Amino acid sequence: MYFSGFSLKGEKELFKDYIIENDFTVSGFSYGAQKAFEYVLNTDNRVDLLQLFSPAFFQDKDTKYKRLQLMFFKKDSQTYCDNFLTNCGFSKELASKYFEEGTFEELEELLTYEWGQEKLQKLIDKNIKIEIYLGSDDKIIDANVALEFFKQFGEVYFIKEKGHIL
Repeated sequence: MYFSGFSLKGEKELFKDYIIENDFTVSGFSYGAQKAFEYVLNTDNRVDLLQLFSPAFFQDKDTKYKRLQLMFFKKDSQTYCDNFLTNCGFSKELASKYFEEGTFEELEELLTYEWGQEKLQKLIDKNIKIEIYLGSDDKIIDANVALEFFKQFGEVYFIKEKGHIL
């Protein structure tokens, strides 16, 4: 099972070198990583592996930063999404192939989401393996801050010279 990123659909194929495809693996990219995590946390289905690709991690950003992001989106969502996809590392061709405009509510959820240490520990206690993939040159999140946070909960692959879409 795969969960797409904010304003995206069908981008799963971009991670084909990393994704493990089977009935017991759940994965997601960016905003989709948040959704994949919540799914695994709340499902009764068997899950052995959770793969988080560039998980949207904004706990290090202040309220002003988040408010500005939302304000820019509300003012001109198309330009906001174009800039967002460019900063993710999408070419114009890839962006047009995978783009599906997200909503204000989804962006707000993405920016205000809290990766709870207790929730992550709950998955570990259920013997669910967590893999986290981060690009060292990510322009969306601070990959070093995310690395420090996630390394205590799973296996982190910190990929040099890669951005948000790895």
